[in-house]
Amino acid sequence: MKRLFALTALCLALQAQAQSTPAPAAAPVSQAKKELVQKLLTLQQPVFETIARNVVERPAMQMMQAAAQALQTQVPAEKREATGKSIETDVRQFVEESAPVLRERAVKLAPSTFGAVFEEKFTEDELKQLIAWTESPVNKKFKQTLPEVETGFVKKLIAEAGPLLDPKLQALQQKVRATLVANAAPAPATAASAAPAAKPAPAPAAKPAAKAASK
Repeated sequence: MKRLFALTALCLALQAQAQSTPAPAAAPVSQAKKELVQKLLTLQQPVFETIARNVVERPAMQMMQAAAQALQTQVPAEKREATGKSIETDVRQFVEESAPVLRERAVKLAPSTFGAVFEEKFTEDELKQLIAWTESPVNKKFKQTLPEVETGFVKKLIAEAGPLLDPKLQALQQKVRATLVANAAPAPATAASAAPAAKPAPAPAAKPAAKAASK
């Protein structure tokens, strides 16, 4: 995924440079090469759509994380579950409504970004190799296997690195908690604490000792 974003950034940078500085006339692109680029773009369309959805989901997830923190500090405990579900519904609706719009824009933008780079950086023979690899059963099998491999890898990584990270995470949590406590606003005084302390009741006066009986 990082490579895809890097490639997107490269395309945008190339496009901006082309607009700001006059470039020498490029050699005309053959019709055969244009068709190869278009075919590669069609094969890569699921990648563009995934990038677009990730662009929508990233701020939504950040908003959900901020809302989860606010729920713990600003919402009464008895209302947190219902409030959290309401926020989650709104965020999900935002993603489902926005993703198709951005997906459509991504598909339209791909020819002028990815397509331009493909035309400039790859020869016809290299494009044919890319297309052959993309369509190959080996590539499809690789894509199907990769998620399973990643899941197992992450589990093992967490199992092995957990003992090393846990003390650091606990120390960080304690440090963050201490920082929050040190900078927290003072709690408002309650009625009981605001009232002056009650004075102790005076002890009852001692009765005079009874006179000894006369002998």
